[in-house]
Amino acid sequence: MRNPLKVLTDKFGLPRVIIVSFFLFLIAAAGGFHMDLMQLLSDCLRRWGMFGILALAMVPAVQCGIGLNFGISMGIVGGLMGGLVVVQMRIAEYPSLVAIHPLFAMWVAILIAIVIGVILATGIGYLYGLLLNRVKGSEMTVTTYVGFSIIAFMNMMWMLLPFTDGELIWPNAGKGLRNTISLAASFSNVMNKTLAFNIGNLTVPTGLLLFFFFMCFLVWLFMRSRTGMAMSAAGANPMFATAAGINVNKMRLIGTVLSTVLASVGILVYAQGYGFMQLYNGPMMMGFTSVAAVLIGGASPKRAKITHVLIGTFLFQGILALGLPVANQFIPESNLSEVARLVISNGIIIYALSQVKGGSGRE
Repeated sequence: MRNPLKVLTDKFGLPRVIIVSFFLFLIAAAGGFHMDLMQLLSDCLRRWGMFGILALAMVPAVQCGIGLNFGISMGIVGGLMGGLVVVQMRIAEYPSLVAIHPLFAMWVAILIAIVIGVILATGIGYLYGLLLNRVKGSEMTVTTYVGFSIIAFMNMMWMLLPFTDGELIWPNAGKGLRNTISLAASFSNVMNKTLAFNIGNLTVPTGLLLFFFFMCFLVWLFMRSRTGMAMSAAGANPMFATAAGINVNKMRLIGTVLSTVLASVGILVYAQGYGFMQLYNGPMMMGFTSVAAVLIGGASPKRAKITHVLIGTFLFQGILALGLPVANQFIPESNLSEVARLVISNGIIIYALSQVKGGSGRE
């Protein structure tokens, strides 16, 4: 009779077994310390919905063959630009919209921000895809470099763009965007508040989760469309796909654009949940945390599914939500949660890439 632990590690991989065990340990520890477990689980649900679409951006990238898209910062920049335009125009404060309902005005604001972000991300993603088609075999290196480079470039642009609203620019300098942009008057928590309800101390952010699931459903539909299946075939076996008449470069381009677009939507969903947008170096590591989340869910650099996003994001964000409160009970005022985040995110990435490099990964 085989060792049950051996069976689990063979099927799911040792890192994932450790992470699930650690998550269950945190839940048990929170209960043992008589903490408000329902409130902590509420935070898990909130983080799950907020971060899920950023992790979802990995699915089309992996399936089209460019691999884990560390360069989603390019799409994030497009989403941030959409949010800045909406704050500048104060769309959520239009009397005609507020007269219907303040929440309706906020929904109009975030949807307009998403549309602007998607338009910008489509153009950026197209150019990005052309670049990746010219560096086949080195995509992960290039996406990482490009992701960091776009953040460095935008650090200069945030100081030069002609925004004038007092909520956006530095008050003393009169120009240059702030590090943190408040969304209180625009679309702060609009999805979290919509249709939210409580079960005891457990708060369910219904609107946020429905939007996340809706985006997952759209990607699921696309992946089962004729184009989506052709894209997956091109990513899985380019030579066979070419022989079957599939334009591999076109499919890679579609997947790259879709990944970039999802990142632009994801950053706005993420920002509304916190009530602010972070510029400059704020988005720099989001590609790494998104990659880590989808890998934790069971994805690999060559295969990713919606279920990997759902499971991985919940586990990753759940550990972050539970880690700091529980760590503070063991060691008051500790920073173990941040240490755990770095160890988990970077460790799982290194493990996954080493498995593929050595040819022993389970695809």
